[in-house]
Amino acid sequence: MNSIDAERIGFRPVAPDDYPLLESWLDSPHWREWWGEPATELGYIRDMVEGRDTTRPFLFLLDGAPAGYIQVWTIADQLKEPWLSEAPWMTEVPADSVGVDISIGAAAQLSRGLGSTVVRLFAERLRAKGHATILIDPSITNLRAIRAYEKAGFRKWIVSRESSGQGETLIMKFAPDGASDESKVAE
Repeated sequence: MNSIDAERIGFRPVAPDDYPLLESWLDSPHWREWWGEPATELGYIRDMVEGRDTTRPFLFLLDGAPAGYIQVWTIADQLKEPWLSEAPWMTEVPADSVGVDISIGAAAQLSRGLGSTVVRLFAERLRAKGHATILIDPSITNLRAIRAYEKAGFRKWIVSRESSGQGETLIMKFAPDGASDESKVAE
């Protein structure tokens, strides 16, 4: 098992100059498996950067170079349609919870410990800023992501059947101390 030294990781907000890089990543097979159409997803990111969406998008850096994408969003801002129909689990968590989404840029960086390190550091920063409930919602079939998130300190919390036809989603809660308070998942 590989691990990445935390000192090698950095974060910076996405800027318009990053759109070509993000578009190339969105069009790669390992992104297309879990994300929507590249043009649509890039449109969502533009909305975030330009302030039409409250989600905050970041690039994460490895040794100063862009290595992937991570975003944070607030549950309270998504408690409306179409999000509620697509993710009804959001009504089961505190409204002040934040969700995190992450993707590694290049396929060559998969399964090397980068994602686990990045999402742990990002969640620790969110916790330091006062966010008590930090969630991530991988597809129940995305076993590589689930293992990475567990390694980063996320614990299984809720399994939700999505009405969007994507099957089940696993809601994982950041609990690096291993505490599984109020777990709603039968192991």
